[in-house]
Amino acid sequence: MLSRLRRVASKFYGLLLEEGIVKEIDISNHVKEGFEKADPSQFELLKVLGQGSYGKVFLVRKVTGSDAGQLYAMKVLKKATLKVRDRVRSKMERDILAEVNHPFIVKLHYAFQTEGKLYLILDFLRGGDLFTRLSKEVMFTEEDVKFYLAELALALDHLHGLGIIYRDLKPENILLDEEGHIKITDFGLSKEATDHDKRAYSFCGTIEYMAPEVVNRRGHTQSADWWSFGVLMPDIVHTSG
Repeated sequence: MLSRLRRVASKFYGLLLEEGIVKEIDISNHVKEGFEKADPSQFELLKVLGQGSYGKVFLVRKVTGSDAGQLYAMKVLKKATLKVRDRVRSKMERDILAEVNHPFIVKLHYAFQTEGKLYLILDFLRGGDLFTRLSKEVMFTEEDVKFYLAELALALDHLHGLGIIYRDLKPENILLDEEGHIKITDFGLSKEATDHDKRAYSFCGTIEYMAPEVVNRRGHTQSADWWSFGVLMPDIVHTSG
C-alpha cells in the first residue's frame, strides 16, 4: 500500500513538473534599454486601475530618472497570496514581455521585486479596454473593426513567430491607446510549445473563447489563438454601424 502511494505521489509530482508548477520561482529585474534600475520609491501612485485576487494595477507617475513625469501602469502582486501556479504564471508573463517588442503588444518597461511584492511597470493605455467599450455599446465603424482586427492579427502572428501561444484572447485583454491603436496584454496564461509537435496541454483561458482542443486537453498549438480570434470577431463586428 505504501509503495503504491509513493508511486502515485511520484507520478503526481512529475505531472506538476511537466506543467511548470513545482520549481523555484526567480523573477529577475528588467530595465528598458538606456534606463537605470527602478524601485517602488521612484513611482507616485495616482489611482487604482484594477484589482484582482492577489494584486492591483495602479496608474503611477515616474518621479525620478530620465523618464520622470511619464505615466505607467504598475502591476503589483503580493507574494504571500500567490499560489505556486500563480508564481509560475507571473514569471512567464515577465519573461515573455521582456522578450517581445511589438507595436501592438503592451511593453514592459521595468520589473523588480521587494521582499513581499512583485512589480511590473507597463504601458499606460488611455483608451481603456475593448470589453468596456463593448459593454457601453460604443459603435465602431466598419473601418474601425477592420483596423482593430488587422492589428490584432499582426500581434498574434508576431507571438506565434516566437513560438508563443497566447491562450487568453478576449476583449478584456485588448487595450486601446489614445490614438486608437490596440495592444494586447496579460500574458500569465501564455506558453511556449512544449513537445516535438509544438503542442501545449493545459486547460486554461476564458471558456467562451477557448478552442475545442483546449477544452478537450488533447494538445493545442498556436491555432487555438486563431479560433479565439474567430470567436472574438462577431463581438466587434456586431457593434459596427
